[in-house]
Amino acid sequence: MTDAAPSAPALPDLPSGRFSGRDAFMQLVRNGLATAARDGWTEIVVSDANFHDWPLGELAVIESLQQWARSGRRFTMLACTFDEVIRRHARFVRWRGTWDHIITCRRSPSADPLDLPSVLWSPAWVLHRIDPLHCVGVSGFEPDRRVLLRESLNEWLRSKSSPGFPSTTLGL
Repeated sequence: MTDAAPSAPALPDLPSGRFSGRDAFMQLVRNGLATAARDGWTEIVVSDANFHDWPLGELAVIESLQQWARSGRRFTMLACTFDEVIRRHARFVRWRGTWDHIITCRRSPSADPLDLPSVLWSPAWVLHRIDPLHCVGVSGFEPDRRVLLRESLNEWLRSKSSPGFPSTTLGL
């Protein structure tokens, strides 16, 4: 008999197709960020009106982001407001402060929250919540889907948003 070291649990393969429900959405975000860390995605873009339903404050998500983060990586956030992130996701706020040099945060306070895409985008896979109110959407690896969503995100980032969510707050 040999003593085998216990191995870490295998990450599930990221799915392609429809999803429905808040729990399914949150699990897809967790799995997507864990896969980003494992596979070394060079860029992640997350966009949502307020990130209320995202599991950004969970320890497992922060551990995935910590493993993912390194020089040469880019993380972009887009929101109408970051108030919910600050209020609900303290671990993420601390992580964001540490990794400010690879993170860009943009806000679009006058946007209709339902118009702003609810997306986790990467060069490899995308998670798109088409109906944020009911947590219904699609995920997948299809190049066409990734390109179209990236073009939409780029438009929001370039011309419909401004810098927001500073890593530190300076007071008098």
